[in-house]
Amino acid sequence: MTLAAVLCCGLSNVRAQNVNDMYNLSGTRRNIPTTGLTDPNAPVDSIGGRKERRERKPLESYLFVDSIKQLNAFSWRHNPYNNNIERVGIDTMLNGFNHDYLFFQNGSVGSAYLGNLGGASTQLDYFKRKNSTPFSFLDAYSDYIYTPENVQYYNARRPFSQLTFFMSGQTKRAEEQLRVLHSQNISPSSSINLTYRNNGTRGMYNSQRSKQKNLSLAFAHTGARYTVHGGYIYNMGDIQENGGLVDDREVTDTLIDLPQNLTMNMKDARNRFKGNTFYYTQSYGIPLIAPDSALGETIADVPAVFIGNALNFTKYRKVYSDERSSVEEGFYDHWYINPQQTNDSISEHLLDVRVFAQVQPYNRNGVFGTIDGGVGFMNESFYNFRLADYLNPSKADKRNSMYVYANAGGQVSKYFGWSGRFKYTPFGYRNQDMTIGGAINLSAFVKNKPVTLTADVQYSMETPSYWDEHYFSNHYVWENSFNKEIETRFDVRLTIPSVGLEAGVEQSILKDKVFYNAEALPSQYGGALSVTGVFLRKDFRWRGLHLNNRVLLQWSTAEEVVPVPMFSANASYFYEFSVVKNVLRLQIGLDGYYNTSYYGYGYNPATMQFYNQREVKTGNYVMMDAFLSGKWKRVRFLVKLQHLNYELFGGRDYFQIAHYPLNRRMLKFGVSWNFYD
Repeated sequence: MTLAAVLCCGLSNVRAQNVNDMYNLSGTRRNIPTTGLTDPNAPVDSIGGRKERRERKPLESYLFVDSIKQLNAFSWRHNPYNNNIERVGIDTMLNGFNHDYLFFQNGSVGSAYLGNLGGASTQLDYFKRKNSTPFSFLDAYSDYIYTPENVQYYNARRPFSQLTFFMSGQTKRAEEQLRVLHSQNISPSSSINLTYRNNGTRGMYNSQRSKQKNLSLAFAHTGARYTVHGGYIYNMGDIQENGGLVDDREVTDTLIDLPQNLTMNMKDARNRFKGNTFYYTQSYGIPLIAPDSALGETIADVPAVFIGNALNFTKYRKVYSDERSSVEEGFYDHWYINPQQTNDSISEHLLDVRVFAQVQPYNRNGVFGTIDGGVGFMNESFYNFRLADYLNPSKADKRNSMYVYANAGGQVSKYFGWSGRFKYTPFGYRNQDMTIGGAINLSAFVKNKPVTLTADVQYSMETPSYWDEHYFSNHYVWENSFNKEIETRFDVRLTIPSVGLEAGVEQSILKDKVFYNAEALPSQYGGALSVTGVFLRKDFRWRGLHLNNRVLLQWSTAEEVVPVPMFSANASYFYEFSVVKNVLRLQIGLDGYYNTSYYGYGYNPATMQFYNQREVKTGNYVMMDAFLSGKWKRVRFLVKLQHLNYELFGGRDYFQIAHYPLNRRMLKFGVSWNFYD
C-alpha cells in the first residue's frame, strides 16, 4: 500500500494528458523506433488488404497503440532484459530484394567472407561485427544464427505465409537459399510463428560444400496485462573446409578456365555444429490506478508495476575433422593427439534464469516511462576433450555467476527521449563484469517530417571467452589467463528519413583487447587502442531513378589487433517503374561494393576463427552485380548476374579473406511469394 500511495500521489492528472504525446512516430509505446530509414515515396505494400470477413475481437495489448492494432499484420522483436519491444518491418517490399546474402542486408557497406554462401563472414564495419554469445566459435557464423534477441514475432489477422527461394550456378555447384515463414494467430493477442532458413552451396571451388539450417518456433502473447515471448531455436551447420588457395597466383597471375582446377590446401576437412535453445520471458502487470476504459486507456497509460521472470537454456556442440593425407603439408604445424587424423569435439551449455520487476511511475511513455530491475543466475558448462580423457574421462568445467541489472527510460515529449542501462556481476566466474550506458534522442519536425539526433555511450568490462583462455585440440593447444576486456563506445547519428539521409560518427576505445594473432592463436593487446568510424547514407531519387549510396571511413590505431579498411562503400543504382499500375513494378540496375586495400583477415578452419594475418593485403577490388527485380501482386522475383565484372574490369584480386577467392560470375534467380490464407 505504501508503494501504491507514493506512485499514485499527485498523478491522477496523468490520464488528462494529450494522448498523442504518449506515443512516438513508430506507433509503439515507450520510444520504440522502427529499424532503418523509410522511403516515403515507396509504393505501399499491405498484407491482406481486403476487408475483414467478420468482426474481430480487438487486440488488447498495452504494447501497441491503436494505429498498430488496426494493421492487418505487423512484426516486432522483444528485448528480454528490459521487457520492451522494437517494431520491425515485414519483408514484403521490392527495395533491397536483390541483397539476398544475409550478411549484405541491414544497411551493410560490405562483408569479408570466404566467397561462398553458408561460409564464414564478418562485417567490414567494425561497429556491426556480431558475437554469437555464448559460443565464441560461431562468431564467424553469427549472420546466420537465430538467437532470442533477433527472433521476429508477428501478429496477423489472417494466417500469413511467405516462401522465398534463390538459386544460382550450375546444378552440380549451385548455391541455394530457402526461407519459409508462417505466422498464425490463436487469438487476437496470441500468435505462433515459424521461420526456417536453409542456406547452402555445393561449391564453385573444390571442397567448398556448405549447409546452414536455422529454425525458430516462437510464441507470443501480448495481452491486457500478461505478456510472454518464448520458443525453440535450432541452428545447424555442416561446412566442408578447403583452407583456401595453396598459391594465390593461380588466380592473380594465371587464368585457369575451370575453378575446380585450382589447388586448395585441404580436402575432406569438415566442421559441423548444432545448437538448441529454449527460452521465454513473461511478465504480469498490476495497475496502481484503474485504467479508464471510456477514455480508451490501457495499463500502459496509468501507474503500474510489472513482475516477471525469464529463462534461456542453450546448448552447442562443434566437431572438426580432417585427415593428414588430405591436408597440404605444412598447413598445420602440429598434430598433438593423432598424427594421421583429427576429430576435435567441444560443447558448451548455458542456463540463464532471472526474475525482474518493472515500475511504471506515470505512463509507459512518460518522462519516467519504466524503471526495471532484476537479478539473474547463470550456469555455464564447457567440455573439451583432452589426452587425459583416454584414461580418465573428465567432466565438464562448470562455472556459475550471479548478476544484477537495471534499465530506465522515458519520453519527455515527442522531441526528447532518454534511456539508461546497467548490468553488474558481483559473484562467480564473471565476477566484476559490468556494463553501463545510456542514450538520448532529440527530434524536430519539418513539415511533420522527423529529423532525429541520437547519441549513445556505453562502458563495458567483460571476462574474455572461456575458449580464448582454455583449449586443447589436435592442431592447437593453449592455456591463457587474460585480463578483462574494457571498451568505451560512443555513437552519434543524424537521421532524416524523408530525404533518405543518415550520417554519424562512432568510436570505440579498447583496452586489453583479445584477438587472434598472425599465428592464429589468441593473444591480448596490453595497451589501449581506438577504432573510429564516420558513415554516411544518402539516397537520391529523381522520378524513377534511385541512386542509393553508403560510405564508411574507418581508422584503427592498431591494425594488427583490429584490422579495418580505411574506405568502404556500397552503391545501388536502379530505375524503378510500373509496367501495369498497382499490378507489376520493376527495378533494373547495378549494385557494387568496394573497399580499400588492407591486411584483411585470414581464416583458420580448425578453430573457425578469423585471425589477423600480415602476409597479404585484400581489397581494392570492385564487386559488381546487375539485377532485374520486380513485384507482381503478391510475388517478388529476381534475376541477377552476380560478379558481373569478373574478367571484364577491376583485375583479378577478388579476395576478401586472405587466400579465399570470391565466386566467379554467376546467374542467379529468386522468387518470394506471400500467402494470406
